[in-house]
Amino acid sequence: MIGAIIYMNTTPAEPKKRSFFVTSLPYFILAHASHHFLTALSQPMMPYIQDQFGLDNAGTAGFTSAFSLSSAASQVPAGWLADRIGPTILITIGIVGVAIGGLFVGLSQTYVMLIVAMVFMGLMAGGYHPASTPLISVSVPPNQRGRALGLHLIGGNSSFFLAPLLAGGIIALWRTWQGPGASSGAWRAPYIVLAIPTMALGGFFFMYLSRRYGRAQFQQMKRQQAAENPPQPGYKRRLWAFLIMMVLGGGAGASVNAFLSLYLKNELHTSDATASMAMSIVFSSGVWAGPVGGWISDRIGSTKVIIVTGILGGLMIFALKGVHEWGFGMAAVLWGMGLIQAVRFPVTEVFIMSQTPAKNRSLIYGVYYSTMQYTGAIFAPIMGGFIDHYGYQTMFTFSAYAVTAVAIITSLFIWDAKG
Repeated sequence: MIGAIIYMNTTPAEPKKRSFFVTSLPYFILAHASHHFLTALSQPMMPYIQDQFGLDNAGTAGFTSAFSLSSAASQVPAGWLADRIGPTILITIGIVGVAIGGLFVGLSQTYVMLIVAMVFMGLMAGGYHPASTPLISVSVPPNQRGRALGLHLIGGNSSFFLAPLLAGGIIALWRTWQGPGASSGAWRAPYIVLAIPTMALGGFFFMYLSRRYGRAQFQQMKRQQAAENPPQPGYKRRLWAFLIMMVLGGGAGASVNAFLSLYLKNELHTSDATASMAMSIVFSSGVWAGPVGGWISDRIGSTKVIIVTGILGGLMIFALKGVHEWGFGMAAVLWGMGLIQAVRFPVTEVFIMSQTPAKNRSLIYGVYYSTMQYTGAIFAPIMGGFIDHYGYQTMFTFSAYAVTAVAIITSLFIWDAKG
């Protein structure tokens, strides 16, 4: 890996090309981590916010949906812009803008202010993925894209793993500093504290990108993309089937993930702190499983991995509803759910790359990320309302069947994809 030859010239005058894996990829991993530090707080903070504002499940889900809906709305225009003006500005906004939004969230004093701040954060967050994923993909040979995107995933999953733990520590310190009776607003402290280093990292990464991927390098990347062979016939059918898989199956699965912390609190009767910090278990495997998923994809093809992980995702929801108390069994299920998600994520990005014309890749990635977030944002409040009426077990059973069935049906339309 270290000896891999960079696929894209980054400096025309360089006599010897250096590997992207040891030059730029570590910076992208750091950027991915900084982008997600604040967005990763939403789910573990849900029990605290539910208590703070006296919300039911549907109302609490509205807090996360505000971010998801606005982020989804910004993904497609961000992808369109990245195809035309380059990735640097979009990636920087995706980091610095999230930091400013996180600061606003931490300063919010009412539920309405909180929703407005989450909407702002979502609008700022939309630029990162549609701009960074194609840039990383075009910087390495096609047979190394899976591992490059998998390694990039280390940054995001590290944030989702560390954010609940860091938030728990920050909240504990804040309560100690403020003294008795200071618990009600403790959830604000992690947003304010983590916004500061995120903003600094965004500025640092802007300077790096401006130097490494300037206008000349962007134009060279566009010429390289234009010279690539078009995707195999039938790619539109496969892309549509894949997006349907994400909308229906992904929405059903995301709606379960959105309520994991509340499920632990309200159904298994854990404390707010336990429910919040348990979310780090879901993302703990992502630190290594993402690169493993990318490595497997480079060898056996992304399609097989997508089909298998899609079916396994439904089966893991069945396992989730079969555990009725907090302990090792539930921790193992949460870990397994995170493992499947981590393996799957970079593989889906490789699949989109292989099925999309080069000139529209950032736009299609924007559509993909937008679709993912819209489904979660729309399904979560609906799921919350149904949970309020029918209970967690009934709705988790429905989601398990839906995810499994959609994965099997849509696999019939994508199985013939190459790569």
